[in-house]
Amino acid sequence: MTRDEELMTALYTEHYGVLLAFVSRYERDRHRAEDLVQDTLLRAWRHIERIDVSRDTTRAYLLTIARNVVSNAWRAEQRRPRLVSDPDAVAAVADPGNVDELVEGWLIRAALDRLSAEHREVIKSVYYDGRTVADTARRLSVPEGTVKSRAYYAVRALRAVFEEMGVLR
Repeated sequence: MTRDEELMTALYTEHYGVLLAFVSRYERDRHRAEDLVQDTLLRAWRHIERIDVSRDTTRAYLLTIARNVVSNAWRAEQRRPRLVSDPDAVAAVADPGNVDELVEGWLIRAALDRLSAEHREVIKSVYYDGRTVADTARRLSVPEGTVKSRAYYAVRALRAVFEEMGVLR
């Protein structure tokens, strides 16, 4: 056995329990905590020349490595997507068949948001709610001719917005 192997065996024997207790404060899963301690000792092995057993700083050095290993594991975990088990959330996710409809809906919503409130009201009433020009005029308390002209100019404005968005050419 080489000097480095003897040192690592001594470090493992002397500090494993302390490292496991330290890591277990942050990681509840026992197996995961053991993996993190192993990773800590592996990093210490890679930089074994930095360990000076003549000084009393070995445990502090190992705990610093363990803290970094736990922090890195936590950051990596935050970047990973999480498995969703909420049935309502799963039901709300689009299936591949209606993704195009969702994208179209977002584009239309973004385009409608860029119209004036009067134009948006007429478009919603006539094209989405299916009301006649006369019903829309009564509902909005404006003449029928105003509804017709607002609808005409709203459609033109939507076409211009879609062209700006790169949807139409």
